[in-house]
Order: sequence, then C-alpha cells, then structure tokens
Amino acid sequence: MSSRTTARPPAAAASARTGPPGVPEWELRAARADDVEAVAELRAVVMRADLERLGRYDEHRVRQRLRDSFSTRHTSLVIADGRFAGCVTVRPAGDGKLLEHFYLAPQHQGRGLGSAVLRTVLEGTDREGATVRLTVLRGSAARRLYERKGFVVEAQDPVDVFMVRPAGPVTAPRA
Repeated sequence: MSSRTTARPPAAAASARTGPPGVPEWELRAARADDVEAVAELRAVVMRADLERLGRYDEHRVRQRLRDSFSTRHTSLVIADGRFAGCVTVRPAGDGKLLEHFYLAPQHQGRGLGSAVLRTVLEGTDREGATVRLTVLRGSAARRLYERKGFVVEAQDPVDVFMVRPAGPVTAPRA
C-alpha cells in the first residue's frame, strides 16, 4: 500500500511512500493546538507499562510533561486509514535534531507502521545532514526499532537510554 504525507512536517518528506504488506495507508499531518489532549492521552497509554516497570508512572505527570513540551511547529500526527494513530516530534537541537514523542497506538505497533514513519522522518533529517538524538526508556521495545534504523547508545542512566544517529547517506525518494 502507498502512504502519503500531506503536510510538510519537520524533517519529513511530502512525497508518496510505499509500505510493506500489512502497513495501513498513512500520512503525516502537522499538529494543531487542539491535538494536545489526544496526544497526551496516547502518551499515557503507550508509556504506562514501561513507566510502571521502572516505578515512575504518575497518571498526571505523564500527560503534563507532554502538554508542557507540545509544539505544533515541530509535531506531526500519524494518520492511518484516516484515523489518528500516533505522533512524532522533531525539533532543532544544537547541531542536529531531537526526535521525541514518537508514539503509536497499541493496535498499530509491531506491524511496520513505526518503521515506515521513522524511515520517512530520517530521510528528511538525512537530506538536512542532521545528526538525530533521542531518549528511550530502559527496557522499552522501541529501542530495537531505533537500533534497526542506525541509532546507537550514547549514554544511559537508571531510567533512560540516550541514543544518537549520525546523518546517513541521502537516498532517492521511494516511488
């Protein structure tokens, strides 16, 4: 199936994409101010198990941290089959980019959508020649996705793993 990006989100290309079988048709659209509560709720759902495992889950704080840093300028929503399925934020940070708030609804995880979205985002940062950094919770399954996409551990603490990916070679856009 093909995927499309309609808005030109931060670090993401606006060209059509072809995804593997089983990946729904999807697009990235620029976030709006009225999206913040849906994104905050998705963050609470997606992060709950990992935060509880680490003894760090707080029902209010998990949502408030998202609200406090939500940026319509740098955040894109993932729309799959016409419905809100996730989000991703890519902000300028020093000499590169910071990838954060990359969440997919549970029913979309493990099916290739996250890989497709991340590939699109990284194609954009590669065109910019930008190094990308991110933070993932220790023990999170998301770390495997990031490692497959070229991220390596830069540092870690008892809760977080800090990862980095240098800009990759620029490749031709997929048809």
